[in-house]
Amino acid sequence: MRKSIFMYCKKFTLVKFLFSFLFVIATTTAMVAQDAAEGETLFKNNCAACHASTDEVLVGPGLKGISERRPIEWIVKWVHNPQAVIASGDKYANDLYNKFNKAAMTPYPNFSEAQIKGIIAYIDASNAAPAAPAPGAAPADGAAAPAAQSSGGMMEVLLVGLLIIMVIVLIALLSIVNSLSKLSKAAEEDPSKSFFERVSENAKSLAANSAVKTGIIVLVFLLGGKATIDAAYGVGIHQGYAPEQPIKFSHKLHAGENQINCNYCHTGVYEGKGANVPSANICMNCHNAIKRESPEIQKIYKALEKDEPIQWVRVHNLPDLAYFNHSQHTNVGGLECKNCHGEIEKMEVVEQRSSLTMGWCIDCHRQTDVNAKGNAYYDKLVEVHNKDSKTPLKVQNIGGLECSKCHY
Repeated sequence: MRKSIFMYCKKFTLVKFLFSFLFVIATTTAMVAQDAAEGETLFKNNCAACHASTDEVLVGPGLKGISERRPIEWIVKWVHNPQAVIASGDKYANDLYNKFNKAAMTPYPNFSEAQIKGIIAYIDASNAAPAAPAPGAAPADGAAAPAAQSSGGMMEVLLVGLLIIMVIVLIALLSIVNSLSKLSKAAEEDPSKSFFERVSENAKSLAANSAVKTGIIVLVFLLGGKATIDAAYGVGIHQGYAPEQPIKFSHKLHAGENQINCNYCHTGVYEGKGANVPSANICMNCHNAIKRESPEIQKIYKALEKDEPIQWVRVHNLPDLAYFNHSQHTNVGGLECKNCHGEIEKMEVVEQRSSLTMGWCIDCHRQTDVNAKGNAYYDKLVEVHNKDSKTPLKVQNIGGLECSKCHY
C-alpha cells in the first residue's frame, strides 16, 4: 500500500512537471506571437512604403532573410541611425547605400531593441507562412479585383493554433491523471460502490487537482484574449450594416432588372469625390408617370410638396481622417462598383459588404494592377518599372501606400 502511494506521488509529480514545461512553452510562444503582431503593426506603419517583407525590391531592398544577413546588433544600429553606420565606413552599409542610389533611409531612434526584434519576427513569420491563394481574375479593363477581407491577423492564427495544442495537451494530462488516480485507489476501492459513485469521486479528485486548475485558467486566459482581440479589431467596422431607408428602394429592381446605370442616379460616381445621393427630382424623371399610385412613390411626392430632401440613411461611410476620391477609383482606376460595394444589382436592401478598413484598402493597393492602358500619364512610369521588375505595375508602386495619400 505504501509503495503504491509512493509510485502515484512520483508519477503525479512528473505530470505536474510536464504540464509546467508545456505551460512555459505555451507562454513563450504567445510572447513570440505578441512580438510578431506588434512588429507587423510597426512594419506596415513605418516600413512598408519602402520595403517589402519578401525579397521584392521597392524603394529599398526586400527584407526577407534580414536576420540571416546581418546580426541583430547591426540592424538595431542601422534602424536607429543609418547615416552614422554609413559614415563609420561599414562596407555592407556603404554598398547598400550606393546600390540604391544613395537614397537616405529614415532613422527611427525611438524604436527599442524589442520593437526592432518584433519587426524581424514578423518578417520571418510572414515568409515562413504558406503563400496566400491567388486573387481573382482581373476585370476586362485591366484592373485587378480588390483583396477579400482578411479572416484574421497572424497573431490570431498563432493564438488559435496555440489554443488547439493546449486543449489536446490538457485532454492527455486529464487522461493520465485519471488513470493514475484509478491505479492508486484500486487497492482500497470498495467493490460495493456503484459505477456512478466511483465516477463522482474521480471527478472531485480531478477538480481538486492543481494541474487541472492551471489548465482551466490557461484556457480561460486564451479564450478571453482571443475574444478581446476580436472585439478590438471589430471597433469601427460596420460590415453587414443594412439600415432601413425612409423609402423602400430596390437596387435589384432598378440596377438589376431594369439595368439603370449607377451614374444616372449617383451623378458623381465617375467625376466627383463622392458618388452623390440622388435627389427627389431624379426619381421624378421616371416616377412622374410610372407607379404614381404606389405608397412608396407617394412619399417622394410629399417630399417635393414640402420642399424637403428625402432623409436617406448613409450605408458606406469613411471616417473624417481618411480622404477618398470616388472618381480616382472608378474613372482613372477603372474599378467597377461591385469591387467595393458588392453585387448591388442583386440587393433589395443595400448593405455594406466590405469592411472598408485601412488594411482592406492597403491590401487592394498591393494587389491591384495600375490601369495604364490608353493613359499616356503612366507610359513613362510603366517603362521605368518594367526595367527592374517582371511583375505588373501595382498601385503600391505609384505611392498607393504613402500615408499622405489618404491622411493629410
